[in-house]
Amino acid sequence: MAVTAQLVKELRDRTGAGMLDCKKALEATDGKIEEAITWLREKGITKAAKKSDRVAAEGLVGLVTKGDKTVIFEVNSETDFVAKNKQFLDLMATVGETLINNEPKTVEDALKISVNGESLETVIVYAIATIGEKITLRRFKIIHLKADQSMGFYLHSNNRIATVLTFSGKIDETIGKQLAMHVSAMRPQFISRDDISTDFLNSEKAILTAEAKNDPKNAGKPDNILEKMVEGRLNKQLAEISFLDQVFVVNPDQKVSDVIKENNVHVVDMIRYEVGEGIEKEEIDFASEVMAQVRK
Repeated sequence: MAVTAQLVKELRDRTGAGMLDCKKALEATDGKIEEAITWLREKGITKAAKKSDRVAAEGLVGLVTKGDKTVIFEVNSETDFVAKNKQFLDLMATVGETLINNEPKTVEDALKISVNGESLETVIVYAIATIGEKITLRRFKIIHLKADQSMGFYLHSNNRIATVLTFSGKIDETIGKQLAMHVSAMRPQFISRDDISTDFLNSEKAILTAEAKNDPKNAGKPDNILEKMVEGRLNKQLAEISFLDQVFVVNPDQKVSDVIKENNVHVVDMIRYEVGEGIEKEEIDFASEVMAQVRK
């Protein structure tokens, strides 16, 4: 029986599975809807589709280095418990190797890559069906080193925070790791003040000015005094969010800029991933979470 677009749509509407999976199911079952539904269930695809609207804000970040290239990536799950099991760790390894070996440009491109005859997207779908939670490849970045560059890496022991620093010049491996560890701990938003946009500066200055004027302690103070107060607070804030201005966590007697200067390098790029950052998590009470686990 010919597989028509109408049949594919009907199967998709009934199961929530993707169009391509529905087409495969219908082709495998000679266009019979009920058998196609069974086929999808057996493959775990229907189960995975039902989880697609859940929030996956836990998971792990990973680092893989091969030759002159490194990939940093994040794979999300719904709970940190699942992120610790062997199947999820195996999936992380597969994703990391797939990314560094194929160098896709986008997540969409990555999901289309063939892994042992199946797309990476299908591999993830099978993992969802087996593990029982929504799993997503959220983001990644591939970094290529030039001949005159070096890197500093840090992956926290819980695999929830990772940092990659790229330097022009050759940096000692230990110092590079310490600087990457610093970024992981201190969360700088910019490499230096030169990287901070005028819009950001103007916005922060406006907020600090409003705060100063609304503070009863500053009532009656002239504008030039308030302006100096705002400048002081702004400089302090910029020192907290600029990597080079921060106090070095390994040696508080130094700023990061001192360490960079001592090692005769410059910071070219800074990438920090933390699991779930920027994802709005669903608030759920403990009892409900237990019941959700029981019902899987």
